[in-house]
Amino acid sequence: MPAWPGGPCPDCGQDMPANLVHCQYCRALLNPDLYRSDVEIPGFFELKEISDVASVKVAGFHILCPHCEDELRISRKYLGKVVACKFCQGQFKLDVTDPRIRTRAFYSDCPHCSKEIRLAPKYLDKKVACKHCDGHLQVTAE
Repeated sequence: MPAWPGGPCPDCGQDMPANLVHCQYCRALLNPDLYRSDVEIPGFFELKEISDVASVKVAGFHILCPHCEDELRISRKYLGKVVACKFCQGQFKLDVTDPRIRTRAFYSDCPHCSKEIRLAPKYLDKKVACKHCDGHLQVTAE
């Protein structure tokens, strides 16, 4: 039985590429040697949802110093306290809601492999995969 060579569909006239079984528009069988009973339709099976997502809290922040714009890695335990930049010694209160302090990223430890992961702010509270072990996790601010 030869493959469909390509050309117009015998039912609707739309031009179809070679090696198709059904017309992409009207779903007619393109090969006259085939019958509906010859074409096996695969069964439907549902994809597994990601159910084992570990929830972890933000351990700290990668922020830009409001004085010198260098990136600082600061632990979560210093939230609400006055901290000093290690580059310019400029002091500021660590408040992530302050518009002067720009958060570049968050960090936390993966609960699956215990390695540190860096997470962009757009992925906070979203389901993500660890780049080291592909373990599924959701990093939350609280």
